[in-house]
Amino acid sequence: MNVAVSADLEKQLDKAYENLSVAEVLDAPVAALSGVSEGDAEKLAAAFNIKTVRDLGTNRYFRLAAALVEVDSLVK
Repeated sequence: MNVAVSADLEKQLDKAYENLSVAEVLDAPVAALSGVSEGDAEKLAAAFNIKTVRDLGTNRYFRLAAALVEVDSLVK
């Protein structure tokens, strides 16, 4: 399924990536995310071998951190 990214995500992506499908955004470099610089992307690649948005979203450390934040928000 080729679905364009919703307008809600446009502010979260650099302009060049706003009209791409979700699959295309997932395969884009992490610098496609608004606020992630090329320098940040280089550091993520060096530290965690993260090169794409998909890599970032599926990284076990980031997923664990997100899950812990979610659990914390449920117990408050």
